[in-house]
Amino acid sequence: MDKNLAPFPIIETNRLILRKIKVSDVNNVFQYLSDKEVMKYYGLAPFETVEDVLSEIAWYQTILDNSTGIRWGITLKGKDEVIGSCGFLNMVSEHYRTEIGYELNRSYWGKGIANEALQAVVSYGFKYFNLQRIEALIEPPNISSRKLVEKQGFIREGLLRNYEFAGGKFDDIYMYALLKQDFDAL
Repeated sequence: MDKNLAPFPIIETNRLILRKIKVSDVNNVFQYLSDKEVMKYYGLAPFETVEDVLSEIAWYQTILDNSTGIRWGITLKGKDEVIGSCGFLNMVSEHYRTEIGYELNRSYWGKGIANEALQAVVSYGFKYFNLQRIEALIEPPNISSRKLVEKQGFIREGLLRNYEFAGGKFDDIYMYALLKQDFDAL
């Protein structure tokens, strides 16, 4: 990933504008990151304070500065309110691979917004970051997330047993991946 992403890339779709998350978005981000249902498979407890969210926003800047990821805030066209985020983390440029992560305010579930955002970010990653592989790590009970990535063409490659320790327990994780040639064939 190019360290000099200035200005921050804005992605536009039919209904969405994906943009940098700013400190001024803290209350909107807190609204969904403090929701127990949104955070159920996130690997973290629901956020309890604005300071927790400010740390998360600072982490978005850190991964960008370190060229290990990028996170876009999801907004609806005509509204500047951040309703979720989508982006890359754990980017390994020498291997042309990254993980993708996303979450969405529960009020917007079931409207195709996560699908539209994911499609745009995946496309951007293959085109502008020259990625070969995008991975999605998903807990088996998270059926809606599994369906979302499968709709985008991701293939489930296997089960990573006791892969993450979160919430005081070990979680199994499905490894999904989408390769550039698979994406190009869609």
